[in-house]
Amino acid sequence: MTFFEDFSTFLTIGPFTITWYAVCILVGACIAYFLARYRFQQNGYRTDILSDYFINLLLLGIIGARIWYVIFTFDEFYAADPLEVFAIWHGGLAIQGGIFVGLIYSYYFFKKHDIPFLVAGDYIMPGVLIAQACGRWGNFFNHEAYGSEVSLEFLQNLHLPDFIINNMYIQGAYHHPTFLYESLGNILCFLIIILIIRRLQKHQGVQFFSYFLGYGIVRFFVESLRTDSLMFGFIKVAQLVSIVFIIVGIAGIVYVHIYGQKIKNQDS
Repeated sequence: MTFFEDFSTFLTIGPFTITWYAVCILVGACIAYFLARYRFQQNGYRTDILSDYFINLLLLGIIGARIWYVIFTFDEFYAADPLEVFAIWHGGLAIQGGIFVGLIYSYYFFKKHDIPFLVAGDYIMPGVLIAQACGRWGNFFNHEAYGSEVSLEFLQNLHLPDFIINNMYIQGAYHHPTFLYESLGNILCFLIIILIIRRLQKHQGVQFFSYFLGYGIVRFFVESLRTDSLMFGFIKVAQLVSIVFIIVGIAGIVYVHIYGQKIKNQDS
């Protein structure tokens, strides 16, 4: 058993390797699970159903994120070796694909258990921002999802710790730590939703749609700095999806304020 064999590896046991990438994803998922569990319990809903939900959601989300990534990079990375499609420990998850699959599964699951979808969304989606914030650190350990070139002085002026600055030196140059920008942006969105929007909202679904608005804004601007974006022609896929998220977020908030169900328990 060997810990920290290299920068991207957390633990090696014989032929098996656990990467920091996997650890960050799992830690984020666990935080999101316990936040949702607390919110469900706080508002009088059963919490036992969340165990099966989150296990399935995590697996389906990873599959969806992998499929989304492979669709837009198949010719570049996988055409020569299709079996590499299954090597997710090498990196290559596009979270927006995971979100799409997760939403479809969530709608099915909560309808089956007779829990209003927007109520469940209010309890779950803010925690997803924390999961995404943790997951971005997995990109850091894999030396991926970084931005365009910058100077050493630029990074030092951000007052970043040396271990981040040193590991932003990739392929002979320093780069924007876009993983960090997005991680901090997601945490900020989480705090705004939990500390402000949750206390002011009058209708179910506002927190749910605020997730799409907040995450869409953060991802759109962070993506403008990245150099490894998934592309559809000359368009960055993540920016296109982020615009859709922003529109959905705004439209959804307006819709629930006009037609939505009012919250009975203000702790929601």
